[in-house]
Amino acid sequence: MARNKPTARKRRLARAMKENRAVPAWVVARTSGRVRTNPSRRNWRRGRLKV
Repeated sequence: MARNKPTARKRRLARAMKENRAVPAWVVARTSGRVRTNPSRRNWRRGRLKV
């Protein structure tokens, strides 16, 4: 990827980076363990982004 990125692509990459995290512990506690995993979790090597 280029060093100089367009701002729109950079914003999309930043959003994907923020989405790629685990579910907070307070959510697991509040839902009594029903919500444990994040469906939008992505590995940098396996899943490619369409940006």
